[in-house]
Amino acid sequence: MAEEIRVEVAYATPELQFLREVRLPLPATIADALRASRVDSECAIDSAAMSVGIWSKPASLDSTVQDGDRVEIYRPLRIDPKENRRKRAGMRSGKR
Repeated sequence: MAEEIRVEVAYATPELQFLREVRLPLPATIADALRASRVDSECAIDSAAMSVGIWSKPASLDSTVQDGDRVEIYRPLRIDPKENRRKRAGMRSGKR
């Protein structure tokens, strides 16, 4: 029997939190973990078109996963965080 690993898949929106542990045979990739978790169908997303990572470090779908890894799916940003901070700072100083 092939060695198995356990990997978590995480995805969140303001309305939804998805966290599922899956078991995968070695070798396994992020794409394998996403497919096994069924996150796409349960959350109505296309994870292949989104950024992914392992423990907050960006990775590609063909990156290998190891036992205990957490695969994270990142939603696209609506606004650039730096631009948002500049706007808030300008509002506080009276500039507009």
